[in-house]
Amino acid sequence: MDIWDNEKRSQVMSRIRSKNTRPEMILRRALFARGFRYRVNDKRLPGTPDIVLPRYKTVIFVHGCFWHGHEGCKYATTPKTNTEFWVEKITTNRGRDKIHTTQLIALGWNVL
Repeated sequence: MDIWDNEKRSQVMSRIRSKNTRPEMILRRALFARGFRYRVNDKRLPGTPDIVLPRYKTVIFVHGCFWHGHEGCKYATTPKTNTEFWVEKITTNRGRDKIHTTQLIALGWNVL
């Protein structure tokens, strides 16, 4: 049972960012401080990687544990409501991640 009604839940979910998340910003600051220069969310590459290091032909995806169903992670939980939807959603995300990784490797990129 959800603690919010559908309208409130929709509002909460719409506030979840896909770009410039806290983990992504921490990583970007650390890379920049160490002298790495990068591009952010390059749409020319499959999967629009979060960070692209062109000089090293490397891309970095900063995947959220919940949205990408990381194995063994305490944050990769399945919600108790609308479970079927969420299992399908996370499975689809993981499948898409594999496809993008395969495409990038085929193009000669290192994927992290």
